[in-house]
Amino acid sequence: MKNLFIPLILATLVFSSNLLRADDRPNLIVLIADDISHDDLGCYGSPNGRTPNIDALAAEGMKFTNAYLTASSCSPSRSSINTGRYPHNNGEAAELHRPISWHLPSLGGMLRDAGYHTALAGKNHMTWKPAPEGETPPTEPWVKEYSPKVEGNSGGHGNWITALDEAPKDQPFYLWLAALDAHRAWDGDKEWDETAYGPKHIPAEVVLPPALVDTPETREDFASYLNEVTRYDHFVGQVADWLKANGEFENTWLVIIADNGRPFPRAKTRLIDDGMQTYFIATGPGINEPGSVSDSLISVLDIAPTFAALAGMEKSPTFQGRDLAPVFADPTATIRPFAFSEHNWHDYEAHGRGVRDGRWLFIRNFRPQLALQGPADSVKSDSFQALRAARDSSEPLPPIQADIFLAPRPEVELYDTQGDPHQIANLAGNPTYAGIEKKLADALDRWMDQTADSVPDEISPDTFSRETGDPLPNVKRNEAWKAPAGADRHADQNNAEGI
Repeated sequence: MKNLFIPLILATLVFSSNLLRADDRPNLIVLIADDISHDDLGCYGSPNGRTPNIDALAAEGMKFTNAYLTASSCSPSRSSINTGRYPHNNGEAAELHRPISWHLPSLGGMLRDAGYHTALAGKNHMTWKPAPEGETPPTEPWVKEYSPKVEGNSGGHGNWITALDEAPKDQPFYLWLAALDAHRAWDGDKEWDETAYGPKHIPAEVVLPPALVDTPETREDFASYLNEVTRYDHFVGQVADWLKANGEFENTWLVIIADNGRPFPRAKTRLIDDGMQTYFIATGPGINEPGSVSDSLISVLDIAPTFAALAGMEKSPTFQGRDLAPVFADPTATIRPFAFSEHNWHDYEAHGRGVRDGRWLFIRNFRPQLALQGPADSVKSDSFQALRAARDSSEPLPPIQADIFLAPRPEVELYDTQGDPHQIANLAGNPTYAGIEKKLADALDRWMDQTADSVPDEISPDTFSRETGDPLPNVKRNEAWKAPAGADRHADQNNAEGI
């Protein structure tokens, strides 16, 4: 009779062992800002940088200097990170405000299926198309969503600590903590808490990016942006403090990124570094050299397969990124030869593609007849209007500012990002660099072919004025949308990583 209990005891031990392993799996957090450039943080050398909390986390973890987005556009970038797929491989979500194809799973949904508690606190901006009748879609990513705004704080981070407090104690968690800082229109100034954030940035003392005209209005605009960067940093610090106070920091992976570059001319939506390069800071129990700096080339696509591996899951066949584990173990390790980025519709008709190898950037413009003035909220800004007034004056603009209005543009561009950090001197066609240009051009062409990318004959048109940023009359965005890049080749069914 006693022997009858042996299988039960063994089964209980196995179950308990599995539960213990599940409980011991690390927590996973993405801290994502809205429209903050990599070089506006202190630890990345910003002359304006007042980001002590993020800087401290960089000193405890690993800082990446060659991390790139797949799109410098809010919802396409966020959707890409969450599915681990290039924007054109997400279906309509290649373009701003459009949904991900219904059949594509999310990292959050996969982790949820694997026993993780998942929650989003702050900005979402990601949607999926409804599943056809009779079809079952993948698991939704979030068990719970928290409002991005609370009384006295419209910055998206007011419920971050609530999300941590309410995470179940018997499950590992995956949290997507998403600020609205520093998206226009600025609200940080009127909600400023000097006790928490310190004094505001002084307009007369800020150092402007060289693409901007130095006027009092531009300085006010940029100082307000920096205030939101500093406010965001404060709440990142609160998350780190909570994890440490609750004994969770040592078993939690934090990744700190932005969705795209600052909302100023020659940054957000652009394929150059000021649009596509992101700060990328990781902390976690598998980083062998705390405080290390890695120059290894990485993409935000790599977050999904990395977090899946950390959770003990197999890599999803839908993921197009690569596991960062080798770089966490050795900052000099290499996991990818190239990083690819896209520019699709965001307020204005556009189609461009870029490829980097860690030093060189190659760009193809498939709508070269159009200027790259930036998104509508940036065009409406005092900073853009100051540039516009300077353009219309008798004095010519310096090349970095004139580039904002340039049309037609070169069909191909090549830049040495080390020697030319703002990508001003186009080396395409220069015989000295012909070998580099060909290598990158061939890589981009192969990637577009392998991942079923395409250049539609018709692209979603402008819905805002390129001069004022005001909505165009008689243009209804939902009615004006066209099939996105890759739709004709069923790119949302294609899982190839490409090169």
